[in-house]
Amino acid sequence: MAYSFGSRTDHDLEFSASELTGALGDSVTVLPLLVALGATTSVSLPHVLVGFGVFQIVWGLYYGLPLSVEPMKALLGLAVVGALSYAELAAAGLLAGGVLLAVGRLGLVGRLQRVVGEPVIRGVQLAVALLLLEAAVDLSIGDPPMAVGGLAVVGLLALVGYRQASVLVVLGLGAVAAVAAAGVPTPTLPELAVFPAGSPSFTGAAVEGTVAQLGMTVGNAAIATALLCGDLYDREVSADALSTSMGVTCLAAIPLGGVPMCHGSGGLAGKYAFGARTGGANVLLGIGYLALAPVAAGAVLAAFPMAVLGVLLVVVALELARAAVAAVADRRSLAVVAAVGVAGFAGNVGVAFVLGSVGFRLVSRSAWGASGVGEPDDL
Repeated sequence: MAYSFGSRTDHDLEFSASELTGALGDSVTVLPLLVALGATTSVSLPHVLVGFGVFQIVWGLYYGLPLSVEPMKALLGLAVVGALSYAELAAAGLLAGGVLLAVGRLGLVGRLQRVVGEPVIRGVQLAVALLLLEAAVDLSIGDPPMAVGGLAVVGLLALVGYRQASVLVVLGLGAVAAVAAAGVPTPTLPELAVFPAGSPSFTGAAVEGTVAQLGMTVGNAAIATALLCGDLYDREVSADALSTSMGVTCLAAIPLGGVPMCHGSGGLAGKYAFGARTGGANVLLGIGYLALAPVAAGAVLAAFPMAVLGVLLVVVALELARAAVAAVADRRSLAVVAAVGVAGFAGNVGVAFVLGSVGFRLVSRSAWGASGVGEPDDL
């Protein structure tokens, strides 16, 4: 059985080996970011994992599809590199959730995408990728041999065709090292509380981060994911429905200690590539996250090798940068992506997003107006 917004369908859930491997295909970018976030901020990682576990299951059952439930990478990336505190991250997630719920219910997602312009969204992705690479270098400097060893493992496994699995292998090796240093953790159930890691702080930085994230979310997590549902699964799921479900997720999870979450075309494609065909993959992955939550806090997390996190962030950053550049159709768009990306990296992601959106519309109307290529209304 499965459900989608607007109407119910008769898709069965499966719990096979391919659904399990497909579920793991979605976790390779989630777990490294969450571990890095837990090691660099005051977030409660057990509460975060519970949030991911619950909503993987909820949306897998609701849609009947292996939809991805991922961190909002722009916001988490900014938190990991220190541009946002956890309190500001929570505030930004609530703001983003409220906007996504409103625009989804009002059917405005398509209009927002046309106003922003895809090259600007890709530029924000590139800026976050560059920030993550900078953080990866900072984390790796303390233990170069560990970092080099981790990169060698990733490179070797990638060469033999296990690039995605290499991230889980490196994460597993880091976990073994942490357990060896701190001992086997005692399972502890996360405490049920409102904002267990601190109240949200609605600062200017939180608003700027929200603006930057919404550009990525509208383009990648809503519109691109809706298109992929049709391309890969022959299912019609509207971008506005996905926006609504992301808004519900953020507004429900963050007050209970979660982080900003979204759907994502990359995670959906990853699940499909590794064999997932039904919402059963979400149920399996959700159970895995819930099982991991009780042992994800305390001394083990503190003992996790920072250089290993650096390696994992390199992989995440390169994948994010690759996705940003691969989606560019022409050189003019690539110039916009590069300009927004470099400006966001060197200065401020939110400002780069706003200025890039304005500049993209001006350039589109002047340079591309005659041919219509790149016009925001055509995206």
